[in-house]
Amino acid sequence: MKNETDNQSRLIVAPSDIDADMLYATKFWAGDPFIFLEQNGKRTIVLSDLEMGRGRRTAKVDEFVSFNQLEREVQGTSKQAPAYEKVLAHFLRKRGVKNAVVPANFPLGFARELAKDNVDLATTNGLFWPEREAKTDEELKLIGHALRITETGLKRAMEVLKASKPAGKKLRWSGKTLTSEILRAEIDSAMLRAGGTPTNTIVAGGDQACDPHERGSGPLFANSLIILDIFPRDPKSGYWGDMTRTVVRGCASDAQR
Repeated sequence: MKNETDNQSRLIVAPSDIDADMLYATKFWAGDPFIFLEQNGKRTIVLSDLEMGRGRRTAKVDEFVSFNQLEREVQGTSKQAPAYEKVLAHFLRKRGVKNAVVPANFPLGFARELAKDNVDLATTNGLFWPEREAKTDEELKLIGHALRITETGLKRAMEVLKASKPAGKKLRWSGKTLTSEILRAEIDSAMLRAGGTPTNTIVAGGDQACDPHERGSGPLFANSLIILDIFPRDPKSGYWGDMTRTVVRGCASDAQR
């Protein structure tokens, strides 16, 4: 695949729930890969019949094509369903696509199959959608909402830590030893109630706080550093919040400060 930026057709094959370029292009949420093609300014997505109804209601594209129909065309009289990349190649062949720009993470197996059909793929030198770099006022509002969800989780963490009491070296809260797992559950529950989706919230105390991206486990201690790294996703918009704080329940030493 070459690196180019021009007016070629644009092609993505990915699940939109983990691929920001696909979600940006379609505004359609799907956990399974689907096909997006922009050709001469027209945006088309290829969906399974299971997703078609929801796609027509929510996706912001110009045309919908049935993957199942394309699959039947490729399968013909065979008893075995064709590989996904065979259906993809068939679709592009029907559309007369001979070259396309794809994201840098485009699946290699798909690219090799399309090369057999003499489809020339090129990757961009920068962002696949350069306009994503500058956020609109509406997008800034959505990012702000994701951050407010994050703040809800951080607020709950502060509430629990303030209510905890030293018992020897360990912290106790609500009648039991306060652990990373308990505090993380409180943070995540607060964000869920606020409409967010927690993702690997970090509550790491003591020596664990020195290990980058260690999620944290076990008891939390008084007068010890605790890393809180909270980054939920807003499931409505797809935007993320991200806040990190270092806290001490008790007295911070000069070295800790």
